[in-house]
Amino acid sequence: MADPLQVAYSPCPNDTFVFHAWAHGLVPGADTPEVTFADIDITNGLAERGEGDVLKISYGQLPWVLDEYALLPCGGALGRGCGPLVLAREPGADLTGRTVAVPSERSTAYLLFRLWAAKAVPGGFGSIVVLPFHEIMPAVRDGRVDAGLVIHEARFTYRQYGLHQLADMGEAWEQETGLPIPLGAIVARRSLGAERLRELADGIRASVRAAWADPAASRAYVLEHAQEMDPAVADQHIALYVNEFTADLGEEGHAAVRALLDRAADEGLVPRVDPAQLA
Repeated sequence: MADPLQVAYSPCPNDTFVFHAWAHGLVPGADTPEVTFADIDITNGLAERGEGDVLKISYGQLPWVLDEYALLPCGGALGRGCGPLVLAREPGADLTGRTVAVPSERSTAYLLFRLWAAKAVPGGFGSIVVLPFHEIMPAVRDGRVDAGLVIHEARFTYRQYGLHQLADMGEAWEQETGLPIPLGAIVARRSLGAERLRELADGIRASVRAAWADPAASRAYVLEHAQEMDPAVADQHIALYVNEFTADLGEEGHAAVRALLDRAADEGLVPRVDPAQLA
């Protein structure tokens, strides 16, 4: 018997909702994977080291791993009104020379922040501190860093920490490009072969559709692993990050990914990507 696929994704509600059926052997014809839950900075590192068969990573990490991993056209996070936020203790705080906590230096959030800050913070921000995403808001609140770049359900909970939004990276991106914002990508090892990659994509799509068809089925799994245990917040999280692009990137989704990576390459932030590697 072949070893099970080694799969890593976050414990966030959108991932556990999307992958519940697949992870529990409920997708007909699909092998049940062996799942590891990991923060995005961890999965980005796994991909860079070539560890794992299927991984949820940042689109910002993609240019460094495309030789070994293929982008799957489903299962990821891409949408509108769902961008990372820049938070601080005081409204309108000046980030010039300030310390900013980010979830990963290869995260899409940090890439968008760099593109935004090049215009919005002409004096340049100060140092960057990488923290697990759920530690960023407490660090800002407690004064350990001056500002934080937050993702996931922090969009719904930052006011509970007494914090203020300085900017919405997704809003800035959408105003400038008119495109949805690419956040998290699903990649699979190219060595699995083209047929296996198609099967994986089909299985993930089936898992997405199963989640939509019976949302209650994944409820216990979602709440068991969520960093934010409030069921209402979990529902908001899923509604925002699981959408038509999760089932299929489509033409518009692929255009958004190309635009992000091209703009970042123009600024020297990532290596230039051959569009054929994204097909």
